[in-house]
Amino acid sequence: MPRDGRVGGGWLSLFALAWLAVWTVQLTPVQLLLPLQLDTPGGQNDWITGVVWSGLILSVGGIAGVIAGPVAGMLSDRTGSRWGRRRPWAVGGSSLTAVSLLLTGAATEPLAVGAAWIGVSVGIAVVSAALTAMIADQVFAQRGTASAFVSSAQAVGIVVGVGAVVLLGLGIGASYVVLAIFILVIGIGTAALLPDPPAGGKRPVAQHPVPGRDWRERTGILRDRNFMWVLASRLAVNIGNALGTALLLFFLLYGVGSPAATAEDDLLVLIVIYTIFVVAASLAAGSLSDRTGRRKPIVIIAALVQALSAVMILISPTFIGTAIAAGVMGVGYGAYMGLL
Repeated sequence: MPRDGRVGGGWLSLFALAWLAVWTVQLTPVQLLLPLQLDTPGGQNDWITGVVWSGLILSVGGIAGVIAGPVAGMLSDRTGSRWGRRRPWAVGGSSLTAVSLLLTGAATEPLAVGAAWIGVSVGIAVVSAALTAMIADQVFAQRGTASAFVSSAQAVGIVVGVGAVVLLGLGIGASYVVLAIFILVIGIGTAALLPDPPAGGKRPVAQHPVPGRDWRERTGILRDRNFMWVLASRLAVNIGNALGTALLLFFLLYGVGSPAATAEDDLLVLIVIYTIFVVAASLAAGSLSDRTGRRKPIVIIAALVQALSAVMILISPTFIGTAIAAGVMGVGYGAYMGLL
């Protein structure tokens, strides 16, 4: 059990493993499986259709996740089961994600893929809300380090998922089955092993409840100026990162001109480059912020570095130029997420 706001290596290892599963099952479809499912056979004459379907499905799934995450977090705050506050939501979210992954893999039409992917997005959002709340519940002196583990697991998760699919030659259906088993075993396993202490103290109960007061208290954070700035900046950075990574396979095929036979291998190379720089930057930024207590300057520099990567791709839309930009984007995004 964590004490005095500090956690040991065992806690951090389980926490990182949980996030590794989350990111692997979310980003492997986003970067590889969904584009393969939605890509049209028309090649250069019809590639835009696949891009549009990918954008629509990922957008709707993202909106569903944005709604589900805060709701799950709010409900977990008020959960008082004997299994803990966060654990039931982590287990439930993992189960929903696994089932939805199987449905996504079985779908053959874009609308069916999109409907199943909404389930994946909601499940991932629920698990993420539970895991993120564990930082606030149990970690006070190492928040930068814990956040660095989250962003590092994200980068490694992409490599684990895409690497397994490409190197093992898995088909789309088999890939979704493997991902479903992975989140089911790791998600539930880590949720069971991570400590989940009850909330300290009982919430005072108003003797004369005021209509609407409870709801205003829950949403009061939205009126906080600093919180809204943080929310807006995170939204902008994550949208930028998503645009630079989610449609990368399409960019390689129809922007760079990589042959279809090698496009998946090229994608894996870019992901490995991105991963190395994300992990290094997130760990360095998280450790530096913990030592200095300063986060804002690092956040500003990290966001500017990520923006620079987009400019680099515009200037040099080649495989080499994209590889260099992937490293720069990794530095910016890793440093930013290391201060989650």
